[in-house]
Amino acid sequence: MSEWYFKKNEQKVGPFTNIEMVALYKKREIQDSTLVQKSPHPEWVTLKQTELYRHAQNHGNSELKIGNLFSAVFKKHSKEEGEKVFIAGTKYTTPATSDIPHSWPHPWVFSRVFLVLIVTYFLLLACTYLFDNSNTIPGLMVIGSFAVPFSVLLFFFETNAPRNISVFDVVRMFFIGGVAALVATLIIYSIIPVGKLNYFNALLVGFIEETGKMIIVALFIRSLNSKYILNGLLIGAAVGAGFAAFESLGYAFNYSVDAAFLFKDIHIAGETMLNVIFSRGWQSIGGHVVWAAITGAALVIAKGDQKLGMHHIFTGTFWKWFIIPIALHFVWDCPFNPLPEIAFKQIVLIVVVWFVILRLISKGLKQVSVISAASKATK
Repeated sequence: MSEWYFKKNEQKVGPFTNIEMVALYKKREIQDSTLVQKSPHPEWVTLKQTELYRHAQNHGNSELKIGNLFSAVFKKHSKEEGEKVFIAGTKYTTPATSDIPHSWPHPWVFSRVFLVLIVTYFLLLACTYLFDNSNTIPGLMVIGSFAVPFSVLLFFFETNAPRNISVFDVVRMFFIGGVAALVATLIIYSIIPVGKLNYFNALLVGFIEETGKMIIVALFIRSLNSKYILNGLLIGAAVGAGFAAFESLGYAFNYSVDAAFLFKDIHIAGETMLNVIFSRGWQSIGGHVVWAAITGAALVIAKGDQKLGMHHIFTGTFWKWFIIPIALHFVWDCPFNPLPEIAFKQIVLIVVVWFVILRLISKGLKQVSVISAASKATK
């Protein structure tokens, strides 16, 4: 590891690591003109003359730029550009640490996948209702329940700047992780039964379901030995998206069956199914997917450079972030619900959670910047 010294009031101060030097620069404790020395080289040069300076400058590129985040969605892209996104994460396409981009991302593929799924949904809708073909109802429920969670997941895949997690891993975490999180949650429910959703039980639901997802997210983070906050966001989103998709599919099926049994009318059952798919679909942009993404980031932040262990879950660093999805889940499910006719509570909670997500993406990009600077400075 490189050791750096700098002069302050004609005194030699140090040693510092690459990451510490970048941090000192960002805190303005050292300047462009500060004389620095890199061990074992004896000469003193200004910070501006070193490789470390350029990366310290680039460290600022990860500041929040919400206005530019979706700018690429409305631009025309070639098929080759899309292919480059999907081949990420293999040993041939994962960039070296020093080459990881740390500027604010411009995801767009997720919007194209969402469009494909929505077109598929409406084609199935036409088959079902225009041609009275009941064989397409299962497909309608599956595509309708999966469209938004899977598209949001791809947003996190595109914002994973290290490009070190493949599409295969994402799909594996979506299906196996999502269902495993459901199993973990049901096991906890069997131990801690929950009744009618009053304020206390809503808090229990938030704690139980977020803990169930957290267990599975932690297993994947430990298995992949992920060190980047952006990795944590992606892994959490993958598990949360699977959880949300299969849960919504179950609600769509059960509510339609209950409506058919209660009203003895297949048309009412169909309307009930479509209403469930629509409401849970658009609301899933601020539900399980992003709640679990926060949990994944929290686990990576808590573990730092270490292998994730049980003790990291009981640290204040982890709970400072993990309390957010629990609190949001509680408010989402609790009886307090002003202006339900316009889903006012859900809209507010979606805005709040995405503010947290964007802050975590920014924090993750800053982390990438520091690690990239340290890697290049040691070459």
